[in-house]
Amino acid sequence: MKRHLLTAIQVIITIGLLWWIFRNPEQNQKLLAALDAANNWWLVPGLAALGGGLLLQAKRWLLLLEVQGIVISYWRSLRILLIGMFFNLFLLGSTGGDIIKIFLIMREAPDKKAGALLSVFIDRVVGVLALALVSSVVIILRWDDLMKHEVTRYGVFTAAVILGGSIGFILVAWLTGRLDLATKLPHWLPARDKIAEAAGAFVQYARAGKSVGLAFLLSIPAHILMFSTFWFGAKAFAAGLNLLSIYCVMPIVATVTALPISVGGAGLREGLFIKILGALYATPEPIATLVSLSGFMMQVFWSLIGGAIYLAYRSTEHTSLAEMEKSVDDLEKRVEHNIEAGRSPEA
Repeated sequence: MKRHLLTAIQVIITIGLLWWIFRNPEQNQKLLAALDAANNWWLVPGLAALGGGLLLQAKRWLLLLEVQGIVISYWRSLRILLIGMFFNLFLLGSTGGDIIKIFLIMREAPDKKAGALLSVFIDRVVGVLALALVSSVVIILRWDDLMKHEVTRYGVFTAAVILGGSIGFILVAWLTGRLDLATKLPHWLPARDKIAEAAGAFVQYARAGKSVGLAFLLSIPAHILMFSTFWFGAKAFAAGLNLLSIYCVMPIVATVTALPISVGGAGLREGLFIKILGALYATPEPIATLVSLSGFMMQVFWSLIGGAIYLAYRSTEHTSLAEMEKSVDDLEKRVEHNIEAGRSPEA
């Protein structure tokens, strides 16, 4: 019931945001004119930049899988990553790409199911930490500009709260694992199960500092390449924005749209581009909208490739999405229970 309510709220918010963005017929005419005048060849290097970021992400995840003793080919990890990207983008509700990725790896390594779960969690953690680093550097470089406008001040504050909260959770979980406190967490503690699961993941990966460090280093250029995708979109529509201008916007956009506010970030992302680019660089609303949509459509392109891979994915049995979700949910509960009881996650 709670899941359906969340989905309904997301859909309503998405519809409202899209109505707000496309409510003005005059602006829509300008948008169509800019679309007609676009140099679409700039989208080709944009697709390549996003593809490069995905290649690095696949390598990052492969390193973390190997720590768990799960050995698959690089191209298999890339295919599963693209499948996960497809489901992250198009699947409503709480079932997302991570669940699909975990399930497919569970099938690849049935005796390492907990390892599959923990690898995806640590992959997320490494990505968040790298995003926090890249965001901090960009914000420091453009601090004066970002503090001149109310909307960008609020944007920086919001991104800082989200990233700070994520890092705070990571720190608490790391200390819990480091000090072996998972079995002593009080039952009234909010997110107790998630902290225990994260603590178990950190204990597992504490012995693989080199692999985790390399995964973190791979995340930095991956974020930069994916941010650059929107700059190529800006070039296609002659937005007059340099690369650092886009980097100034993307930490806020990437952080805020990661929250499950709208479906796939639709509407929210475009609204942020309109407000931030308008405040910082006086970018016309139709152009800001197109810059955002172009970057998003490049993500859709790679996601559709992931969808095609999923359709072609050969299996001896058909498994529904509901069955995948239940299987991963049962695994997560078992791993959390084992860690809270002081046992190995795979027990």
